[in-house]
Amino acid sequence: MFKIAWRNIRKNTAFSATNILGLAIGMAGAILIALWLQNMLTMDRFHEKLDRIYAMSNRDFNGGKDWAWRATPRIMLPTLLSDFPEIETGTRYSTDLTPLVSYKEKRLNTGTAFVDSGFFHMFSFPIVKGQKNNLLTDAKTTVITEKFATKLFGNEDPIGKIIKLDSLDQVTVQAVIKDLPANTTMGFDMLLSWEYAKKIGYFDDNWNNNSTETFILLKPESNLAQFNKKVELITQRHANVGEIIIKNTLKVFASPFSKRFLYDNGEGGDFYSGRIQLVRLFAWIGVFILAVACINYMNLSTAKSEKRAKEVAVRKVVGARRSQLILQFIIESVLISLIALVAAILLVILILPAFNSLVAKNLEISVLSVQTWLYLIAFAVFTGVLAGIYPAFFLSAFTPAKTLKGSLTTGRNKFTMRSALVVLQFVFAIILIISTIVVSKQIQHTKDRERGYNENGLAYTNMVGDIDKNYLTIRNELLASGAVESVSKNLSPITEVYSTSWAFQWPGSTEEDKRISFIRYSSEADAVKTMKMTLVAGRDIDIYTYPTDSTAMLLTETAVKTMRLKNPIGATVKNSFMSFTVVGVVKDFILSSPFDTAEPLVIEGPASYFSTVHYRLNPAHSTEQNLKTIESIFKKFNPEYPFEYRFVDKQYENKFREAQSIGTLSKLFAGLTIFISCLGLLALIAYIAEKRTKEIAVRKVLGAKVSQIASMLSMDFIKLIILALVIASPLAWWMMHAWLNEYSYRIEISWVYFVVAGLAAIIISLLTIGYQAWKAAVANPVVGLKDE
Repeated sequence: MFKIAWRNIRKNTAFSATNILGLAIGMAGAILIALWLQNMLTMDRFHEKLDRIYAMSNRDFNGGKDWAWRATPRIMLPTLLSDFPEIETGTRYSTDLTPLVSYKEKRLNTGTAFVDSGFFHMFSFPIVKGQKNNLLTDAKTTVITEKFATKLFGNEDPIGKIIKLDSLDQVTVQAVIKDLPANTTMGFDMLLSWEYAKKIGYFDDNWNNNSTETFILLKPESNLAQFNKKVELITQRHANVGEIIIKNTLKVFASPFSKRFLYDNGEGGDFYSGRIQLVRLFAWIGVFILAVACINYMNLSTAKSEKRAKEVAVRKVVGARRSQLILQFIIESVLISLIALVAAILLVILILPAFNSLVAKNLEISVLSVQTWLYLIAFAVFTGVLAGIYPAFFLSAFTPAKTLKGSLTTGRNKFTMRSALVVLQFVFAIILIISTIVVSKQIQHTKDRERGYNENGLAYTNMVGDIDKNYLTIRNELLASGAVESVSKNLSPITEVYSTSWAFQWPGSTEEDKRISFIRYSSEADAVKTMKMTLVAGRDIDIYTYPTDSTAMLLTETAVKTMRLKNPIGATVKNSFMSFTVVGVVKDFILSSPFDTAEPLVIEGPASYFSTVHYRLNPAHSTEQNLKTIESIFKKFNPEYPFEYRFVDKQYENKFREAQSIGTLSKLFAGLTIFISCLGLLALIAYIAEKRTKEIAVRKVLGAKVSQIASMLSMDFIKLIILALVIASPLAWWMMHAWLNEYSYRIEISWVYFVVAGLAAIIISLLTIGYQAWKAAVANPVVGLKDE
């Protein structure tokens, strides 16, 4: 049977090549999606004790909704370990610190995480050098990764080496761990203990400060439901003591660590959704692409039924059973699928670098792995059987007597089945076209949103080393140099939220108002000038002109509306620590996600804290010249640290990276689906032209024009595509509505998108079938009627 199948493949070279091409493209698309989804679905799932690891989480009612989040107080873990015997061990995890690490003449900025000693008892990060036990039990030790060890020490043995942190403290390397795998959400080069965090002041015992992640390892016999019932009020018991402004109503619960990546949306009071929506969306897209490729094979196979019918008839006459013929055709389709698999793998290898760049991953296909090939071969066999099952039953059903007499009519239902398959192909294609349009419109809608500041020429540097100590001198020299127009010291970059808070009070506020969450920002002077915000009322904070501005505050328009202040200037706003006087109001600006609606935001005076210096470059000089001058000033007063800067416009664009990746992937897979679907159209037009040869000839003899015949053939397909549009539209609306619901600042799905998708499908289809329809219409009628 394999020999016969191979002979048929070689005999019909063009037909086989088209089949292989369609299946190869579909399989390549499905494999790429499968690699990506595998990475997403296995994220953080390699830890041996995964089923017992939990992330401590909070839930509360705020802004009219229940919310859940995984940030916890830094003081929580010691209390958990002492009060709850169900916990075997635990660790806190924070990556806020990026110290300058020095060894001899080398200086490197590194990603660092604070963890507790229980970290290595919970998580499976193999230790390749150094001691295995009692790691990070004091402030003088560290654990680093292999890659960072090579960067810092070269070929030297790192164990026992002493390194400097920020030119202030020294720590000893206890151990080296294997480089982190691609499917972990944790990211660090070096681990430091929470004892060191206490030493440098990065620790507090405030139960209302939810600022770090806390992970616990429950004992094997522990019951999660019972534990959550016991731990629920732990924060309330510790926060609601003494004199308090607002009662803490947080409820604490443990959520599976395995869900931390995919289920990251806490709306509703638990982690019901998040990235899992993206996984489901692209899983369906992968199914669509593979299904379209298989349907394409079915149509191509059945379109050539004229040539295979006589072969089937002869075989039946000489005694072949239908089951043997079905098996023969399935073997043929599996063989074609296996050949297509080889082509698909080559396509994947070629495309994978660009695909990795698009999805910001380091995916790879292990072509030397036996297990990989077993999976791929099973996938190819499944695809071959799926694609070949209908043609096998269709072709094996021909009646020898009718076939050998030249009557190939198999009934109306056979044609209806093929038409249904084409409709199904275009349902998938139109869904992807509509999805692509919606995603593109949503991204553009958000990009066009008023940012509330001017990002052009705006840059910032994080306050590290001696920048804070020498800030005033640095500021004055920057302004005197002419390289910048203005400078402002702030709590965070203008593109990031570092702090949110509640318990604010203002004239006319109620107890319920204390539960409203405000984004916090800060400035010592010239924030409005440097960011080029729009001042609506009052003035900017300026500690140098108005010394009392240490307790000044700016409000955004949404904050004013939230506070219901008719005359905000001069109003007193209190938080848990102090009172501020409102000196100005600015238009809303985007500090958090551009996909979210504006949230109330306060800009506090220098009584708050700072981490970032913003400066606006002088457009009178070149960017290169400005940066060179700025670097010399920072190096002068902060010589131990390399000068680093970031442009705000680049950082803002990063906010769209994931959405743009989704948009680009949608376009890519929509294009693949359309291409494969058009191959199916070619198959069906060839089939119809083959079946209606005599009809077309008669019509021409009776005077029908070429345009009329071509239109007659084309109208059949337009009807199928319109039907596909009718079926696809509600499905696409449902899918895109679910996707858009992840964003609070979003577009409305317009009917225009469905019209555009339908017209695009019709135009592409007409371009595809136009030549074949014209070719059938201009054929010599004598050829079609010669049997008569």
